[in-house]
Amino acid sequence: MAGGCGAVAAGLRGGLRRVRWSRRPQGSYLSLGPPGARPAHAAAPARLQLEYDAVVIGAGHNGLVAAAYLQQAGLRTAVLEKRHVLGGAAVTEEIVPGFKFSRASYLLSLLRPQIYADLELQRHGLRVFPRDPYSFTPLLEDRSPPRSLLLGHDMAQTQQQIAQFSQKDAQAYPEYEAFMGHMVLALDPLLDAPPVDTAVLGKGSLLQQLRNLRTLKPLLQAGLALGRQLPRYYEVLTAPISKILDHWFESEPLKATLATDAVIGAMASPHTPGSGYVLLHHVMGELEGRRGAWGYVAGGMGALSQAIAQAATARGAHIFAEKAVCHVLLGSDGEAQGVALQDGTEVRSKLVLSNASPQITFLDLIPQEKLPKDFVQRIRQLDTRSPVTKINVAVDRLPSFLAAPNARDGQPLPHHQCSIHLNCEGTQLLHQAFTEAAHGHPSSRPMIELCIPSALDPGLAPPGCHVVSLFTQYTPSVLAGGQSWDEQARNAYADRVFDCIEDYAPGFKASVIGRDILTPPDLERIFGLPGGVEHLPWRDVSGPAVLHPASPILLWLPVPSSWPVPVWKWSPPWRRSDGSSRTQCRPGGYQGFQASLTRLVKLTSPTQGCDSSMPY
Repeated sequence: MAGGCGAVAAGLRGGLRRVRWSRRPQGSYLSLGPPGARPAHAAAPARLQLEYDAVVIGAGHNGLVAAAYLQQAGLRTAVLEKRHVLGGAAVTEEIVPGFKFSRASYLLSLLRPQIYADLELQRHGLRVFPRDPYSFTPLLEDRSPPRSLLLGHDMAQTQQQIAQFSQKDAQAYPEYEAFMGHMVLALDPLLDAPPVDTAVLGKGSLLQQLRNLRTLKPLLQAGLALGRQLPRYYEVLTAPISKILDHWFESEPLKATLATDAVIGAMASPHTPGSGYVLLHHVMGELEGRRGAWGYVAGGMGALSQAIAQAATARGAHIFAEKAVCHVLLGSDGEAQGVALQDGTEVRSKLVLSNASPQITFLDLIPQEKLPKDFVQRIRQLDTRSPVTKINVAVDRLPSFLAAPNARDGQPLPHHQCSIHLNCEGTQLLHQAFTEAAHGHPSSRPMIELCIPSALDPGLAPPGCHVVSLFTQYTPSVLAGGQSWDEQARNAYADRVFDCIEDYAPGFKASVIGRDILTPPDLERIFGLPGGVEHLPWRDVSGPAVLHPASPILLWLPVPSSWPVPVWKWSPPWRRSDGSSRTQCRPGGYQGFQASLTRLVKLTSPTQGCDSSMPY
């Protein structure tokens, strides 16, 4: 045990599971301090006004981005958050005293560069630690020491690692990377384009049809950029990732490692059609100019939300914690006119934006009779089954893997900064874990992505100690036989995960100081993620939303207001949180959700996805 962490560990051991921050007074206005710091009271706190130009329901990172852009455009904007901390799933919370966890989302990549620039996030304190190498897969095998696979941005070193398992795969890997890179470059502009509403094509007057056809332009341009390889790229979007990887490679550790990004956060197997699209999502990000890179936010993911909130408040937006919205106020014509809070306060506004889930927005906050029946039915049918249980762990030393033992001084080695993949010796293991969960049973050998952000950001934990993020699957939202995720079930599963880690890194269980177990029902209860779902659009991975004719709620929203406010949304709510919700306050290209409510803009799209983590 590291000396600096010993006293902390001694004081915290003994069954500690969860320690919460003390809560602020109800409805406090947030004055945002340095990134990673807990929000403090403002010296002269602003009072919630009873009328704004725009109200944003929820202070998730996407809602905060929207508020910053709206306020910059001159709309008096308020953000109302029900929790005591900003950021939605992109938060930093001190679950164990002295240990700062990115409690849900834990990696950053897909934050669009324009948001970085427009909101001046670096000026507002955002710092990111890039990771290189970025992926580490230790193996369990009958040899000493066991082998491992380390992937990084140095192609020669990566090829050398792959060659341990297959010379053929080592030679093919650069071509595979180039193939995926070309696809990313072609599809990247679609991230900033409104999705095509296939339902309206061919409808209306000739002029309307011509206008609708114009929405196909970005998609057609992407097709032209892909050229003659379009059929192969289309296969990536629609086929099982196992089929794609079998075409390129023969070694199971490499295929399983790459396949994790195709199934992570999704109730899907590597053999599930469309899982290739999920893999593409995870290579489409960008971090400090490097394509496909992911990094840790200094101070935890909450520091990203704090930086965005700082940008919004610097422009004049009002952000309130512990202000839970009860329902949307509607006029006689069904037009949104503001929100009512749980304490009875009514806040009027010309525009209402929701950063809550589609289910909460349209099934809880709006009277059902005000919405078309088929619309409500499609919302109810959204598949939000989550396979994820997130476990946050405080440890008194770094894990020491059999395949890569720790240095004598206990300092982090290159592989400690990676996403560490356990139980990933082959794609069949991932499929087996999925199959068990599909029958209602938590995986007996779950897929585990282990991250140690304190390896690059030591301020997250006391000296010598570390914070460990375990993103595990598969755990069904509803257990077989109608059993609930009670304390016994939660701890039994966490113990199973810890047993698996112990196989790869003996001594891990003895290093644990405290843990925070978040099953799918916990994620729904705490963060408002329906079913604990990570990536809303990927519950049906039979095809990408931009090509899927049955994509639900892929509709246009003309905002009848003196301010044309197009709201663009392309973001999963967590894991690798991205902050990529983009609100552009300028004329042109409205996209959102059309119902009988003509001024309610839904920020959390169930039809598209890019994370992170998100941030996400």
